[in-house]
Amino acid sequence: MSPIDRRPPPWIRERRLRLADLHAVKSVLRDNRLSTVCEEARCPNRGECFARGTATFLLLGDVCTRACGFCDIATGRPAPPDPLEPARIAAAVRSMGLDYVVLTSVDRDDLPDGGGRHFAATLAAVRAVAPHAGLEVLTPDFRGRFDSLRVVVDARPDVFNHNVETVPRLYPRVRRGASLDRSLGLLAAAKILEPSLTTKSGFMLGLGETEPEVHELLTRLRRAQVDIVTIGQYLRPSRENLPVEEYVAPEVFDRYRDAGERLGFRHVFAGPFVRSSYRAEEALSASRLLR
Repeated sequence: MSPIDRRPPPWIRERRLRLADLHAVKSVLRDNRLSTVCEEARCPNRGECFARGTATFLLLGDVCTRACGFCDIATGRPAPPDPLEPARIAAAVRSMGLDYVVLTSVDRDDLPDGGGRHFAATLAAVRAVAPHAGLEVLTPDFRGRFDSLRVVVDARPDVFNHNVETVPRLYPRVRRGASLDRSLGLLAAAKILEPSLTTKSGFMLGLGETEPEVHELLTRLRRAQVDIVTIGQYLRPSRENLPVEEYVAPEVFDRYRDAGERLGFRHVFAGPFVRSSYRAEEALSASRLLR
């Protein structure tokens, strides 16, 4: 029996979605020809987040230049960036009355700046129509381009997020084309460019990592001056993706949360259904209170 064929334990269950919340949000997205990673990745929390006035917009199309083993987004040759997308996202934010906006993207290794200027243009457009909304970016690694990072940081997001996804031993299988050292360097550089910036990262459990490896990853994230960490259960989006090696028990997540707090992170979200942008506005508020 393959790992994915094992029956999920009781704490892993499909969350009920409020169709009214999804319908209203999808209507605005369709009108503005936009995508959210919430929908593209079928996040189990999407109904809850939409109802709370939070959404994660997917920039630069829905085709990625990489093929990570855990991700169900299509891989191929993306279309050129749409210069009108920042304005359309701003219009959607205003229509939806969002209090917190997360901007993420597919990997765009085909672009000279990896999409950095597009992130900055979208931040500026959203800030113009929703000056009091919290703004978070969840960026790719930009292939380590410092200039791309600087452009994004100079656009003044409230939170700079970049996920390390898993422990370094599993990178060749889980996160092909990426490097943990590159990702940690990006996070550390963001804090150097703007010391007041809240930095954030996240990773998944259930891909075959060991507890010592998780503790070491937490230690390295803290050394990179990361403020907030999210830790969630990997759930296989399709049979073309990597199988689930383990359904991690809730008490193990609790242990990692405690370990992260002892290391000095301002906030650690850890649990089976935690995702990178889950309750992002709460994590930002908590981190500010602890400064």
